Amino acid sequence: MNPQPDPDEGVLFDVPRAGVTAASKETTKQKRPKKRRPAEDLPVARVVVDTPLPHLDRLFDYQVPDTMAEAAVPGCRVRVPFNGQLLAGFLMERAAESEFQGRLAYLHDVVSSEAVLTPEIADLARAVADRYAGTLNDVLRLAIPPRHARVEKEKAAKKAESEGEEEEAAPDSIAEPAESAETSRPPEPGPWADYPAGPSFLEAVHDGGAPRAVWSALPGSQRADAIAVATATALAAQRGAVIVVPDGRDVTLVDTALTECLGAGRHAALTADLGPAERYRRWLSVLRGEVRAVVGTRAAMFAPVRDLGLVVLWDDGDDVHCDPHAPYPHARTVLSIRAHRAGAAALIGGFTRTTEATQLIESGWAHPLTADRETLRRRAPRVRAAGDDSELARDEAARSARLPSLALRIAREAAQSGPVLIQVPRRGYVTSLACASCRAPARCDTCQGPLALRSAHAMPYCRWCGRISGEWRCTGCGHGRIRANVVGARRTAEELGRAFPSLTVRTSGRDEVLTEVGDRPALIVSTPGAEPVAAGGYAAALLLDGWALLGRADLRASEEALRRWCNAAALVRPADAGGQVVVLAEAGLPATQALIRWDPGWFASRELAERRELGFPPAVAMASVTGEAAHVHELLNGISLPESAELLGPVPITTGPEADRPEGERVERALLRVPRSATLTLTAALKAAASARSARKDDHLAQIRVDPLHVV
Repeated sequence: MNPQPDPDEGVLFDVPRAGVTAASKETTKQKRPKKRRPAEDLPVARVVVDTPLPHLDRLFDYQVPDTMAEAAVPGCRVRVPFNGQLLAGFLMERAAESEFQGRLAYLHDVVSSEAVLTPEIADLARAVADRYAGTLNDVLRLAIPPRHARVEKEKAAKKAESEGEEEEAAPDSIAEPAESAETSRPPEPGPWADYPAGPSFLEAVHDGGAPRAVWSALPGSQRADAIAVATATALAAQRGAVIVVPDGRDVTLVDTALTECLGAGRHAALTADLGPAERYRRWLSVLRGEVRAVVGTRAAMFAPVRDLGLVVLWDDGDDVHCDPHAPYPHARTVLSIRAHRAGAAALIGGFTRTTEATQLIESGWAHPLTADRETLRRRAPRVRAAGDDSELARDEAARSARLPSLALRIAREAAQSGPVLIQVPRRGYVTSLACASCRAPARCDTCQGPLALRSAHAMPYCRWCGRISGEWRCTGCGHGRIRANVVGARRTAEELGRAFPSLTVRTSGRDEVLTEVGDRPALIVSTPGAEPVAAGGYAAALLLDGWALLGRADLRASEEALRRWCNAAALVRPADAGGQVVVLAEAGLPATQALIRWDPGWFASRELAERRELGFPPAVAMASVTGEAAHVHELLNGISLPESAELLGPVPITTGPEADRPEGERVERALLRVPRSATLTLTAALKAAASARSARKDDHLAQIRVDPLHVV
């Protein structure tokens, strides 16, 4: 369980003997460190070493020298000799003795005596690593930000200064200060009064209970205020709160609401664009208990909040909540584990309801938190499908036209009283081309990738390899002209600018994301997730190209389409104020009906029932193994699968640049399916197989993902 023992002097590095003079030998002799002695109290340090190898995912014992006895505290950063080199690590605990019978190597040094790894986060990281067949070190890399020495020193100086002021003021103070009304009395329910179970949820949070709810939020802009009230309730009970939202715009929205509700300086906002120094400064303020509420993006799920009483996850269906780094944990699962282990309340909310959240409700782990239908009808806009029977009788092209007469008519009427939102599923100009004669997809002659256009005057280019295909001809019919298959946001803005010459047309997407727009008439063309907030709400919204969202080869296509539609429609004024939404999709589809009736709970329950019949997640647990064919087969052959496991594949990946690799380097993927009760058994088997390959020094490890986002 331990590295090879080193001499007491630490790690010795060989020096070339050629050219070494007597003087240099004397200098080396003088610089040789003195003989180290172990600490008198708890001389053994158990360290998790920073190594990505799965078979080394365990604690290693080291000797604590007496010179580091005070600095080597559990949770601090250290450096240790390991396999002939110095590696970073975290000191997990101190012990009186070690089970290792040989001579232990000494800690090389203590990087910082700041205990950045708390016991709660250490236990949580271990649970997450086991849940996702990963290593503890990989999870800690996601949970703890890189050290910034200058920030640590300035924070330590400020802490010492404040402690000195408290000591000077102590003799003059005899009675204990009474708690302020802000920290002892819960706030008014506010937006939660619109939900029948809202006040009781807040009461349970304030009483120190652990209520768990799946929140179907009402349309409008009150979600941030509702989150702020729930956070203030947890703080009034002397407990902390962690709030995780998809992106920086949501962080800003909730940050503003928290400042108004709590006051300045009582919470911290953590985002990636803060910069390493400021982010570490705010993270340290959470670690040291200076603030007890945190709002941030995905990484904030590991924030070391003290006395955690509430976790909040907004829009859990957004893909950004799944970390792209190993072991690929999802914020919903991490926060659920954390709330369960800490005895904290959990609030998983969104304008829609995911099948995973529905699974939590049906299992009894959480309860639904919804408004009554009368309140919902009062707050929601009027939603219509462009291809319904009434519109077909009026306009025969309503089903096939990209902008039928209904959409144009509502946009023209609504633009007289305020901005109109147009949601387009694809960014860019023309993202997919086809033969103008036979309608076959236009492919690159070199790599067979899809062709696209960047502007009206540009030549077709390949989206995979970037080559220009100026002399393209269809391989099927020989025709040389192309037509647009999928139109992006920029091309849509051009078309609308010609159709509405008197209105300002603005775009919001990857290149430039608008935060908010005014209440003046305008057309706002946006991709999903980049919709700006309009002052007073949008007068109308057009949800274009519904077939592009619903027709994706993805298990979650319908669920994701409904989520994107609801997020956009929630920004529109209520129906009583004239707000209207037009969705260009088949009116009879379940996702379209769920939007028209604004009943995402019904759709999620229906979707979960269908997946249970077919054996798809989240009704079952799945893991994917992806890599070169030989490595995938070798790893699968080394897995001791549980009896309930079912192997699907492996099959070649047939889309993307990976599909064009040589025969011996083809990428394949296999799926492993087990009942949810056998999830940890499956992940343990995957971890054991990966560890066995790692111990054989196999550098070509297949990628293992538990609960992959994309199954089909």
